Amino acid sequence: MEQETQTTHKRRVRYKGKYPRKFEEKYKELNPEKYKDTIEHVISKGNTPVGMHISIMVQEILDFLKIQPGETGFDATLGYGGHTKAMMECLHGEGHMYATDVDPEESAKTRRRLAEQGFGEDILTVKLQNFCTIDEIAKEAGGFDFILADLGVSSMQIDNPKRGFSFRADGPLDLRLNQEKGISAAERLDKISREELAGMLYENSDEPYCEEIAKAITDEIRKGNRVDTTTKLREIIEKTLFFLPEKEKKDTVRKTCQRVFQALRIDVNREFEVLYEFMEKLPDALNPGGRVAILTFHSGEDKLVKKALKAGYKAGIYSDYARDVVRPSAQECAQNGRARSTKMRWAVKAE
Repeated sequence: MEQETQTTHKRRVRYKGKYPRKFEEKYKELNPEKYKDTIEHVISKGNTPVGMHISIMVQEILDFLKIQPGETGFDATLGYGGHTKAMMECLHGEGHMYATDVDPEESAKTRRRLAEQGFGEDILTVKLQNFCTIDEIAKEAGGFDFILADLGVSSMQIDNPKRGFSFRADGPLDLRLNQEKGISAAERLDKISREELAGMLYENSDEPYCEEIAKAITDEIRKGNRVDTTTKLREIIEKTLFFLPEKEKKDTVRKTCQRVFQALRIDVNREFEVLYEFMEKLPDALNPGGRVAILTFHSGEDKLVKKALKAGYKAGIYSDYARDVVRPSAQECAQNGRARSTKMRWAVKAE
């Protein structure tokens, strides 16, 4: 008699308490449609649910862009689609939105989610390419009446340990927005010199301990120990800053980790080069009287954007531009901690 093969039933991982620590265990947060009460609770506590991204300064953006039905718009960074959806709602079914994103995994989810909410291909065209190709898309669209560029990294990417964006969870030190292209941060560190790494940390994030950290990382690699996980990099930073007074050590280590990870992310994704190219092509992509709003999240981005808009205004390309930054309200910052570093700059194309 043949032995019957039995299939073992695999139980779903139990939701461990109200605040599970591991990304994989947060299935309630990863399913916002089904567990709305959990999502609302997490947001009410001033946190961003895992797998979601809470769009920043939505009302301020809409107030400035003054979107009218029939217009054509461009969202440079689709992400979770919150800004895109808010702008499409202003079109009332008339006009069209174009959006770009380099992340194939997240953009596919967002495209599907927006289509289910009634924003299909008739009103939205999503391009899986970098926003510095704005000139090609503007040619296809016939120019844009409004443009938004949110230069921040989406919370979905930050929260997923497999992407390596956060020092708070162990994962591969990747940091690429598109994991199918280019080299990871770990591969970048494999061959970098101490001088180049120190320069990168200073230029990309104003890291005050750039020399010490660059030496520690390159010394570790020279010993034959790859720095290929987020934990390894965090531990090197912690050891390097051992000399700090105990009362300020924890906070300084946290901020240094944020800056080091930011500097590496900017480098592997060529973020400054991409932004510079985008700002150069921006004026020709805007229709006369067209408006652009740009959200920046660190001083390097903000300086580059400010300089480009000011130069465009002086050259007569823009009829007006933001002399001062617009910041999110205190209430928004309290509800969404990731909004605190946001600065919005804007410009209006001359008629």
